[in-house]
Amino acid sequence: MRIPAPRPFVVDTSIACGTVWAAVLLGRESVSQGWPELDARAFLLVVLAHLPTAVRGRWPVAVFVAAQTAAVVYVTLGYWPVVCTFGPMLALYTVASVRTTRVALACAATLIAFWLYAGVVSDSPSMASVLAQALMYAAVLVRFGILARRSAELTLRLREEQAERALRAVAEERGRIARELHDVVAHHMSVISVQAGLARFVFDADPVTARGALGTIEDTSGEALEELRRMLYVLREEDPEAAAAAPMPTLARLDDLVARVRAGGVAVELTVEGAPRPLPPGVELCAYRIVQEALTNVLKHARHAHARVTLHYGQRDLSVHVTDDGEAAGQDVGRGAIQARLGADLGHGPGHGLIGMRERARLYGGTISVGPRSGGGFAVELTLPA
Repeated sequence: MRIPAPRPFVVDTSIACGTVWAAVLLGRESVSQGWPELDARAFLLVVLAHLPTAVRGRWPVAVFVAAQTAAVVYVTLGYWPVVCTFGPMLALYTVASVRTTRVALACAATLIAFWLYAGVVSDSPSMASVLAQALMYAAVLVRFGILARRSAELTLRLREEQAERALRAVAEERGRIARELHDVVAHHMSVISVQAGLARFVFDADPVTARGALGTIEDTSGEALEELRRMLYVLREEDPEAAAAAPMPTLARLDDLVARVRAGGVAVELTVEGAPRPLPPGVELCAYRIVQEALTNVLKHARHAHARVTLHYGQRDLSVHVTDDGEAAGQDVGRGAIQARLGADLGHGPGHGLIGMRERARLYGGTISVGPRSGGGFAVELTLPA
């Protein structure tokens, strides 16, 4: 069974009772030290000088003043001064740990003055020793109190920074999930939309073509569900084996991606330059998603264009180029379509595909260029360190 941690007030009360008990025990030695025996009045002052420290966490300065006042009265009545030193010293430490240094130094000066007053009242033979002890104890208490305050401030600052980092991590994770959902849903739904329109258009005139379009819709929707299921497995972390069974898309699956886009009516040519080799999973996913987004934009905004995807495996990087020639071969995509593609990046459209491209490239230390070509059409050029 777990024992709950005691509340600070309980701890302070226990310490206060302990100091009262120690002072009472020490007071019984007054006669052996050459001082008057403590009577009821003296014991009352001892209690008043120590018991208020139970609430020093709430009112540190007030408790210090109360304890110091009781100690001054106690010494003035001619009792042994040492008995009433614990409470004011503990209160001074608390003041230094929760108040400003200026307040702590003022209270320390008061404690030093009390010690000197006690030395004068008791006709101490060595005031120099009394002064040295007063300065040493006050300095040590203030120093440790300030260190405790700074430690508490540092702990609070670290907690705030941890909370900020946690919020940033949540925001970044939301952004990552949003990018994944956008890439999966936008691409597959674009293909499904095109094929559904084709099937409806030729349903009576060309049943074979309609059946082919419906088959493409079936395959595309199945793959979309597979990728969404994989994302849910990863997010929930409930079934690692099932998540591993549906791996993240890689560049090896570009042929399937290109085939789906071709089925949507876009002529796509895939070229691989250099020797293909395994790359870090994040780099492959980044390249795949950017090719997917670029071809999805061609499918949505320039369906009758000719597109070209080029992968170049360099020694230290991977280059990806996705270009198209506009609405038709030799024709520009048109100002309206160009604005439609750039709208999300400029903040004027509902989508965030181009922004997602730049975020992905930046995440893996790559560079990306997105925009219309001088000779017509559109181009996406990505370079990733590999």
